[in-house]
Amino acid sequence: MKKELVKKSKGDLEKELNEKKLAVHTIRFGMAGSKSKNVKEQKNIKKDIARILTALKSNNK
Repeated sequence: MKKELVKKSKGDLEKELNEKKLAVHTIRFGMAGSKSKNVKEQKNIKKDIARILTALKSNNK
């Protein structure tokens, strides 16, 4: 996944970042209502967010 992120443009990375943040928000409130079955999904999405932020910062240099 890292190689894919390096090749993407800044606009694409920001769009994907917003989608992931929205997904974390949705999962968090889904857990409160016991709608989510996959409890590890939030952890994986947060890791993806960190990877995207790292790629954005490395592209700025």
